[in-house]
Amino acid sequence: MLDAADSSSTRPYLIRALYEWCTDNGLTPFIAVLVDETVRVPNEYVKDGEIVLNISFDATSSLTMGNEFIEFKGRFGGVARDIFVPVDRVVAIYARENGQGMAFPMLARSATLGESTSAETKSTVLTRVTTSSVDEGSEPPRPPSGGKPSLTRIK
Repeated sequence: MLDAADSSSTRPYLIRALYEWCTDNGLTPFIAVLVDETVRVPNEYVKDGEIVLNISFDATSSLTMGNEFIEFKGRFGGVARDIFVPVDRVVAIYARENGQGMAFPMLARSATLGESTSAETKSTVLTRVTTSSVDEGSEPPRPPSGGKPSLTRIK
């Protein structure tokens, strides 16, 4: 019997499944990646140690999504670049249009061995960004007064 500790990671399978779900539904799959020395992406697009990549069919060529890495050619500022992302550096995959997808816990890397350890994990929390002109703590604007709202039927 296979012990759970000996089995392979579910992360690459879930990434491929969500990629397929996005494409089947006409959505654009994006991956969020924590960048380190093992990730090969254009550094000028990395912000705070992270990069978000469009992995749709239209944005990539030669896309390979294996159990250990995701590799493709993509254009950045009109220049074709080779992209290489180890699967364990992917922290989320989601649809650009509606934000549906999945976030993954980031396994901490051993500084000396470069291997994942299951005892130490770093959680990644995704938050929905909303734009609002209302500051937190203040009351939301009230609708204008002046009677009942009315509906207009359009045929």
